[in-house]
Amino acid sequence: MNDALKITFLGTGTSQGIPVIGSNHPVCSSEDPRDKRLRVSALVSWKDYNYVIDCGPDFRQQMLTNEVITLDGILFTHEHSDHTAGLDDIRPYFFRQGDVPVYAHKRVADSLKKRFDYIFADENRYPGAPAVAVNLIDKDNPFTVGSVKVIPIEASHNRIKVLGFRIKDFTYLTDVKTITSEEAEKVKNSKVLVINALREEPHHSHFNLKEALEFIEEMKPDVAYLTHISHMLGFHAQVEKKLPKNVHLAYDNLTITV
Repeated sequence: MNDALKITFLGTGTSQGIPVIGSNHPVCSSEDPRDKRLRVSALVSWKDYNYVIDCGPDFRQQMLTNEVITLDGILFTHEHSDHTAGLDDIRPYFFRQGDVPVYAHKRVADSLKKRFDYIFADENRYPGAPAVAVNLIDKDNPFTVGSVKVIPIEASHNRIKVLGFRIKDFTYLTDVKTITSEEAEKVKNSKVLVINALREEPHHSHFNLKEALEFIEEMKPDVAYLTHISHMLGFHAQVEKKLPKNVHLAYDNLTITV
């Protein structure tokens, strides 16, 4: 069973997190810990490997909370800040392990190089800056991390393309608004599907709850978990009761095995 994937939801919130700063929305005042959501990220572990999907502004806190001592790499879905802003906090891993492998589309890697130029510098590097080993990925070419194959899955997040990932029977997609039938074929027959569901009202760049449930019904996973959740979706306990039996709201620090 040491080959089984252990998935830890490091963060399940939207770009502002929950609670939102200064908000008087009832969900932001909830005492249910499942309603407190850091920015979206997941840890995929098997054997002695630890890979993180996305590295947002809550990365340091997420690594401390889950006692992640080693990090074998970061898979980036896209370049938005809630998925990338924690990159500098790989420093403790770099100091112990050396260059941290990152896997990103060329467009995303170029964005990171602009925003974190000191991390990617080849000359006159700032003492103490971390470094990464860049692996460029795209939707047409599966790649290997550790001992397993990863199948990239392309979707559209309004006007930009994002990548999701299928690792064995686990598929992780976030910030999806549309996906082609060709790319959706890569998702089918997953045992576990993770997909974004921002709120009940339609949104220009994210699945709302109805769209996410329709996608799950079409893909037919054994079980699905909703992530990238806004406070506008409602209280965790109340929303969970309304969902189909094989669909659940993910929450921070939830761990599952695939």
